[in-house]
Amino acid sequence: MAERRNNIYFFYKRDEKTSAQVKSLIDLANEHEFNIVNDYRNANIIVSIGGDGAFLQAVRKTGFRDDCLYAGISTHNSLSFYCDFHIDDIDKMIEAITNERVEVRKYPTIQVTIDNSTSFYCLNECSIRSSIIKTFVMDVFIDELHFETFRGDGMIVATPTGSTAYNKSVNGAVVDPLLPCIQVSELASINNNHYRTLGSSFILSGKRKLTLKISPEGNHYPIIGMDNEALSIRHIEKLDISLSDKVIKTVKLKDNSFWQKVKRTFL
Repeated sequence: MAERRNNIYFFYKRDEKTSAQVKSLIDLANEHEFNIVNDYRNANIIVSIGGDGAFLQAVRKTGFRDDCLYAGISTHNSLSFYCDFHIDDIDKMIEAITNERVEVRKYPTIQVTIDNSTSFYCLNECSIRSSIIKTFVMDVFIDELHFETFRGDGMIVATPTGSTAYNKSVNGAVVDPLLPCIQVSELASINNNHYRTLGSSFILSGKRKLTLKISPEGNHYPIIGMDNEALSIRHIEKLDISLSDKVIKTVKLKDNSFWQKVKRTFL
């Protein structure tokens, strides 16, 4: 692996403290005959420094590349879902890669298309919420079949790995990332004689297409969340959401599975 994948790009916040930490990483990488590149397009290993938020930004800012490996290095007190290594234990990362003690984990992504034009990817989730203190209405379609009419604060559509993030905070299920699927969770839905929703999260096969058609009523400035970024577009008519063919390949230690991370984080 070291001979085949040895061009590394470091993604990090350009502050004094982090820059100093990255300098030591660069020196260590050079000692082990890795090439440090300044353009992510020339890298076959992209390393984020920070936490899960930095990892999500690294994937987004480098274009959701599926032809390279991503690795997360935590600068916090503990490891996280996307960070298998800690900044104070980089020798472990170098040893793991050079001795091929790592495996490649493939994280699914979702593709979101707005009004049949603008399209983007998400690694964790796509959420749509009202930006004002007012509910809004969406018709929910599954493979063109009208499923329900939703009224409330919004919805979250999560990948399996994203099921442990925003989705879990609204009582969504934690989903094994080996399952190719998407999960839909409601945000403060209204259920009465006029509006009726399922009232619980539901999981769709990766072969399904979810369509959210937004009613013109109250459709002012909805906020669309793309992982840890937000996009505000006036008068959106519909979102088409499906599991993408694009997967994010990450470095995984053999003794650090998804469920070991779930146990470490929540139990």
